[in-house]
Amino acid sequence: MASGVLCSGSIVFDTLVRPFEKPAWGTTQWVDSMEPHVGGNGANTSRALGILGIPVRLLGTVGNDPQAEFILERLQAAGVDTNGVTSVAAPTAATVVLVNSRGDRQFLHRLGASRVAFEQPVDFTRELCDAMSHYHLASLFVLPHVRRHGADMLRRAHAEGLTTSLDTNWDPEGEWMGALAPSLPHVDILLMNEDEARMVTGWSDPGRAAEVVLREGVKTAVMKLGARGCAIYRDSDEILCPAFDVTVNDTTGAGDCFVAGFLAARQRGWSWREAAQFANAAAALSVQKLGAVTGMLRFQEVEEWMCTASLRSTR
Repeated sequence: MASGVLCSGSIVFDTLVRPFEKPAWGTTQWVDSMEPHVGGNGANTSRALGILGIPVRLLGTVGNDPQAEFILERLQAAGVDTNGVTSVAAPTAATVVLVNSRGDRQFLHRLGASRVAFEQPVDFTRELCDAMSHYHLASLFVLPHVRRHGADMLRRAHAEGLTTSLDTNWDPEGEWMGALAPSLPHVDILLMNEDEARMVTGWSDPGRAAEVVLREGVKTAVMKLGARGCAIYRDSDEILCPAFDVTVNDTTGAGDCFVAGFLAARQRGWSWREAAQFANAAAALSVQKLGAVTGMLRFQEVEEWMCTASLRSTR
């Protein structure tokens, strides 16, 4: 069995509404679906890792409410160790996800319990790290206290012998590199999509953006390129992997599933290129279903799906 992943990040109760094209104040609009789902980068990534068969332990904060019970039940059903999830006297973080007919999303988010999550940096005790070999920081920008503690948490993880990764996500406060820079020397694998990379580095070209973060101390930069697949940059090496050709219904959580697929493959000893292609497959399965992790399959099932799925043309 692959060694485990210790994951920290946001845990959110999502309500997905689809299709929603634009607001029309004072009117009523019909929609096809309005569903509750597990959300948040920490919850999505750890749940997808659990489904993929990777031992995973989640750290985060929820409220003491029915929404928290809903989330924890589904995390545990996927095999996620939730003993590191704390409960506080605040509502569980919640998001209304408005999804249009093309699968694009608009998020309306209430911080709730996330506002007090990680008031103190994680103490990487021997018990916490037991059977874990990798630490993934899934939410830096969306958890206020992690903005202050993220670099220290990554440094402590390294000190305990764990490899590290960080998924940037969108910065609602607009600090970008100002908040991220202290963490970069302690990051083995940095994952960003094109929009995030542009905001962090000022470069739209993924290779140029990767150069910036590699100079800051990142060992490997992984760029999520959406319908074009992904690119990996290590020193002077560039690895390009095309996306799979699928119908997109909802992109919610696709980036988290990509991360989970990438980490799962690396934990199993796969090469960088193999991990990138597996991550593309995980994201492709995600976007075909409504909800962040609904489309995720077991590791072997993803492998089997890859054997028959078609790749997008790179022309």
